[in-house]
Amino acid sequence: MEEPFDIESGHITYSVFPEEDGVYTIFKEGIEYMKIQKDEGEQWLKLDPETDLPLFGVDEEVNLIGGEILRYKL
Repeated sequence: MEEPFDIESGHITYSVFPEEDGVYTIFKEGIEYMKIQKDEGEQWLKLDPETDLPLFGVDEEVNLIGGEILRYKL
């Protein structure tokens, strides 16, 4: 299991907690904010908070966070 880490975007700090199956729980400034997962392409998907099923659709913030996760892992 990967260790949690922080990423920053502008003046916002996100704490990233890796989970199983490529899912990441994101905390925004200390508060649980969302779960995300990378799809098979280049997009990242936000997961429904109740069912953990992917919510399809482009979300710029989710893609920004996902890109920062990939940069952190390099």
